[in-house]
Amino acid sequence: MNSGESGAENTRSAETAPTITAAFADGPMKGETVEAEVVEGRAPKIIDVPAGDGSTCRYCLEEWVQTGASAEYSFLYRV
Repeated sequence: MNSGESGAENTRSAETAPTITAAFADGPMKGETVEAEVVEGRAPKIIDVPAGDGSTCRYCLEEWVQTGASAEYSFLYRV
């Protein structure tokens, strides 16, 4: 296998990585959702989300145990 084939496979797997819908319960992004890549088979513990004003908001997984295709996140602070 040459490096060109390897690069194509890496791109393909990145495009099909499983995601969850992150729903923001509070803070500047309250009521909005984004798609987040699953980490080790679960929702990521922390998500940094670009806000409309150019800043970045950090959110934390609201409950450690969540099931289904979405997860709730609580606002921590602006980064």
